[in-house]
Amino acid sequence: MQNKHILTELSPFDESYFRKALSQFATGVTVITARIADEHYIGLTASSFNSVSLAPPLVLWSLGSRANSMPVFASCSHYAINVLSAGQEWIAQQFASKRENRFEGISFSLSPNGLPVLDGVSAWFECQNRSQYPEGDHVIFVGEVTHCFADPKNAMVYHSGQFIQAGQQ
Repeated sequence: MQNKHILTELSPFDESYFRKALSQFATGVTVITARIADEHYIGLTASSFNSVSLAPPLVLWSLGSRANSMPVFASCSHYAINVLSAGQEWIAQQFASKRENRFEGISFSLSPNGLPVLDGVSAWFECQNRSQYPEGDHVIFVGEVTHCFADPKNAMVYHSGQFIQAGQQ
C-alpha cells in the first residue's frame, strides 16, 4: 500500500517563490549570437537551452518578449548557441549586461555562416532559425542545427542564482 499525502496547506501562487523553485533546477549556460550586418554582432546569455530532436537535429531556447534584441533574433536567418565552459562566468556576465558592445574583449571565430563562435566554449551549434512560438512573456525559438562542434570540458552550470563547475574530465 502506498503512503499518499495531499498537500492542502499551500499558500496562493507567488511569482517570486515560483522563481525560487525554478532556480533549483541546475542548467547549463549559453551565449546566443547572431550577425546584424558585416562585422556587427549581437549576443545574449541564456540558460533556457534544450535539445528537441535528433532527426531532424533541433534545439530550443527562449527570449523575453520585451528584450531589446527580440527584433534581431525574430528576423535573423541563423544564430549560434555557444555552450560556456567552467571558468567563463565573466563571459556569461558580460553578455547578460546592458553594455552596448558585449563583444568587447571577447575572442571568437566565425562559423560556416559567419556567426560568432566564442573561443573556449565546450560546444557550439549553428542553427537555422526554424520556428518561433510566443508563450507567456517569452518567445521559444526552435533552431535546426546545420553545424556543431564539441570540445568536452568541465561545464559551467547555473544553480540557485550562482555559477558552479560541474563534471570532471
